[in-house]
Parts: sequence; structure tokens; C-alpha cells
Amino acid sequence: MRHSILALGLAFSSCAAAQAQIKPRAETIADHGIVATSHPLAAQVGLDVLKAGGNAVDAAIATSAAMGLMEPMSCGIGGDLFAIVWDAKTQTLHGLNANGRAPLKATRQLFKDRGLAEISEKGPLSWSVPGCVDGWDELRKKFGTKTFAELLTPVIRHANEGVVVPKVIGGYWATAERVAELRAVYTVNGHSPKVGETFKNPTLAKTYQLIADGGRDAYYKGPIAEALVRFSDAKGGLFQIKDFTEHTSEWVKPVKTTYRGYDVWELPPPGQGIAALQMLNLLEPHDLKMLGHNSADYWHLMIEAKKIAYADRAKFYTDPRFTKVPVTQLISKEYAAERGKLFDPAKAMKDVAAGDAKLGLADTIYLCVVDKDRNCVSLIQSNYMGFGSGLASPDLGFALQNRGTLFALDEHHANRLEPGKRPFHTIIPAMVTKDGKPWLTYGVMGGDMQPQGHVQVLVNLLDFGMNVQQAGEAARIEHVGSATPTGKPGAADGGTLKAEPGIPDAVLKELAKRGHVVDRVKTNGGGYQGILIDPATGKLHGGTEARKDGRAAGY
Repeated sequence: MRHSILALGLAFSSCAAAQAQIKPRAETIADHGIVATSHPLAAQVGLDVLKAGGNAVDAAIATSAAMGLMEPMSCGIGGDLFAIVWDAKTQTLHGLNANGRAPLKATRQLFKDRGLAEISEKGPLSWSVPGCVDGWDELRKKFGTKTFAELLTPVIRHANEGVVVPKVIGGYWATAERVAELRAVYTVNGHSPKVGETFKNPTLAKTYQLIADGGRDAYYKGPIAEALVRFSDAKGGLFQIKDFTEHTSEWVKPVKTTYRGYDVWELPPPGQGIAALQMLNLLEPHDLKMLGHNSADYWHLMIEAKKIAYADRAKFYTDPRFTKVPVTQLISKEYAAERGKLFDPAKAMKDVAAGDAKLGLADTIYLCVVDKDRNCVSLIQSNYMGFGSGLASPDLGFALQNRGTLFALDEHHANRLEPGKRPFHTIIPAMVTKDGKPWLTYGVMGGDMQPQGHVQVLVNLLDFGMNVQQAGEAARIEHVGSATPTGKPGAADGGTLKAEPGIPDAVLKELAKRGHVVDRVKTNGGGYQGILIDPATGKLHGGTEARKDGRAAGY
């Protein structure tokens, strides 16, 4: 409790500043199509594809490639990708897991022999095989209408001619000049590009041209894979050609729960999407509207639901090809009813154990696209932490992710490191349908915040009647300190609530009285985009929050 009071004393020293609201934006309303992401120019690249006759998948691939150039600390072709696609022709949902695997040389014994108790967040041992380009290829083959050359040519032009750095991304970029391994690729005359400065990446343009000419095999079976293995050898990494030639993405069936009469869809593990479904199941029996938006009772319930779901996340979520994950049980209403008995309306839980599911056992970007035929794409890609592993090949022009750090080295843990295994993953796309039709395509980037963000946005829409823009811009609380799928235990004090401006001081004081440790923050980062299809008019409503530079571009 001492920490709660201390945090509050610091946090409330400037109430006026604490209560400042994010300056709201208007939602975008369009008839034919919308592309929403966190860089305005990338959204325009995707919109140009739609206007030229491409579909939502074509636009999503082009936008994804543009984001790898324009927000390179967060994503790129050195990272992974997940997507949910609504195919208007067949009226069906499809899920894509383009998550890379651990190198075949990556064993727990290797780390033990090197005296390492955990996998570093930076450096070559944090690498897993990048899945992004293979994900593009799978999307394009199954649903696309354009060639790689058609989709990448505009982005190649931007890479050669340069793009202007916007405000928020400019802040993220500052670390590049302080890391020797990044300076050659991501600086301008030795310094990180400043807001308003033009950044060029002709090396990435050449790499994109290889993909435009040779397709995904240029990456996994050709010159890009060969260059990555040489880079790995030079840096002490574990990559070998076989890691790339054997890489494949996987089409998976999205899983759902119902909430207030809507079907909410996420991808199954190794991602954390089902944590959002577990939280929604825990919340649904409660009348949130009666509790009131931003009330202490509302936030207490939201945070406790998160703690319960994340306890299961720490124990069960892993690559299901190696260890069975009890997804059906975890997202069932019956399981939620049992787990909901842990909730105490007057007291914050300090230590939450995982449930018995009947087994023995972001830095990220998000984008969404809806086209004139109402094909929908919810796509998220990431390097994990800023600039991923902190290593970027000067011969290829992109950074390699550090997703390997999300493995556990405990041999008894479900998410333990094994050669060729996919790590637990934080990035999750989402989609909501109503009466068998797409209603909302959305996502919230930000590591552990993502399931919390998914739930908070959806509750804002369905329980509190906000529009698609307001739902993402409303102040958030992020709870940090739960146990993790890497084997790290939860915080002894129950974790900390990171409360944004807009959460009333009186509410935070009441939460502290219930035992929560509270901290005021300027922003929880986030990075929400969403496109809602109005079932009454058929019009598209797009939102992209003001915590980022992006826009929802429509026509």
C-alpha cells in the first residue's frame, strides 16, 4: 500500500496536466474503401491500390511494405505477421499465422552451455526466422489480384526518393543514432532523422526489388536468405540456410466468443488473442453501462479480469504443434464462470494462479482495410521491441526481430525453447461479426497491452455507445506485472496500473484504496485502428487514434 500512496503522491502533483484529454479526431466515413494505419503516407499507398482496382488484400500488402519503410523501428520484413481475412465472395473468415520459428540450432542446452538463464532482448540470439514476406505471399496467392511487382513498385519509389518523418515516429526513431548496429541503415548523416526531415533507404529499395522480381523465394531460397546467413555468421547468430528454405506460414481457423450478441474473432496461440476473449467472457455477466465509463468499479473489474486471463496466458499459451493448448476450454463461458469466482469487488488480487483447463500439463504496427466488395483485412506485423534485435544488415536495409526472447528456457514450461518452434507472440489482429456479416475490423498494438486494448475498445463501442474513433481515443489503463509466458513471475504487489490522462483523480484514489498500485502516465502508447461497417447504411467508418501519426484514408 505504501507504493500505492507514493505513486499517487507523485502522480497527482499536477491535476490539471493529468486530466488533459487527447485532442479528438473525427472518424473517416467513406463509401468505397478505407485503409487505416499509423503513418498517413502508408495509408495513402494502400488507398491508391484500392483506387487502381486492387482488393483489400492487395492494399494490405502494399501498406505493410510501406510501413516497413516508414516506421522501421516497429515493423518490417525482418519481423512477423498475422492476419484475419473476411472473403466477401465465400462469406468466410480465414486466419494466417506468419510467425517465424526458432533456428534449428537454437537449443536450451546451447544457452545453458553459455551460462545464460534467459534469452537476451537484443543481439543475434534473440532472432527467429522472419515470417513477414512469406505471409505476404500466402495472402497474395489465396486472395490477391496484383503481382508483387505491382504492389512493391510504389514503395520502392518512396524508398529511393525519401519520405518525411512525422512527429510520433520521429520520437521513436531517436534511438537509432545511439546504436552502432543501426546507424548505417537508419540515420541521416549519422543522426536519427528529425521530425520533418526526409529519410531514404535505397538499400531496402534494392531488397524490395529482389522480392518484386523473384517473389518470396528471393527471400527464403535466394539472395536475401544467403545474405541473412552471412550476417548471422558475422554476428554470432544461429541462422543457417535450412531455417529459411523450410519456413512456412500456416492458415488457421480463427476462434471466437460472443459478447453482447456479437461474435468476436481472434487467432489461436501461439499468439495472445484468446486472452481478449477470456476477458470478455469474464466481463459479460456484469452490467458495465450501469457501473459507468471510467468509474472505479468499472476499472477494477476490467483490471481483475485481465489478471485472471493473463495467469492462464503465462501457463498455457505456446506453439500448439509442440504442446496442446486447451483453447476450447479457456474461451468457454463455463470456464469463465468458474474463474470469475475469484473476483472481489472490494480488493485487488495480488497473486493469481492459472486455472485448471482440464489438461495435464510491440513495437508493432497494425493496419486494416475494407474494400468496395467488403472484403476485410485485419493485419498486424512487428519487430517486437524498437528496431527488434538492434541489428540491421547494411546489405539489406532492414532490422531483424527479437521474438526469440519470448521463449522460456525452463524445460518444464509449455513455451520452452525448442528448435523449429514458434515463440509465444504478442501481436494479434481482431475482427467482429454480427449475424454472420463483418461489423468491425480492428486492432490495438502495444505488446501486453493488446488484449487489454481490444477489450477496452470493444466495450467502449458496445457498452458505452462510442463511435469507432471515440472508442480508440478514450483514456486507457494498462495493467503491467502479470506472470509471463517466458517463465517470469508476476509482481509481488499485484502489478501496476498505468493510467492515462482522462482517468479522473478520484477514480485512481479509489482504486488505490482497493489495493491497486497506480501510476500516472502521459500515454500507454497504443496504436489503434478500426473500420466499422454500418449495417444500416453499408457505409464505412474508419478510426485511427491520436496517440499515433496515422490516418484512416477513404474514398
